[in-house]
Amino acid sequence: MDKVAYWLDLSNYDIETAEAMMATRRLLYVGFMCHQTIEKVMKAYWSKVKPEDVPYTHNLAKLAQSSGLISKMSEEQIEQITELMPLNIEARYPHYKQELQAKLTPEYCQDLLIKTKNLKLWIEKKL
Repeated sequence: MDKVAYWLDLSNYDIETAEAMMATRRLLYVGFMCHQTIEKVMKAYWSKVKPEDVPYTHNLAKLAQSSGLISKMSEEQIEQITELMPLNIEARYPHYKQELQAKLTPEYCQDLLIKTKNLKLWIEKKL
């Protein structure tokens, strides 16, 4: 399997997991899986446009910048990756987790899921 297909498969799995977490109201993990979905589709894009291996990072802004994707993104899309970045949970820190849980309402998570699917599709079209 080539690298682009590898990352796309992982991204598809993660968006399905985000939907499952939404259905069971495990809202903290909806946000986390939305972040993972975009991270992996960005890594698919990186694999398509760069000869080097994908960098080991969870920083969406860094991935978008270093792959050149950011120059194609709208202001709204850039804001979305900024919104997703803190959702890559550091589960070891309970205080941080509690702060996130307070923010992640069902309405917020449903909106986040829709925006994540749209951004994912947009990036896939660039492949």
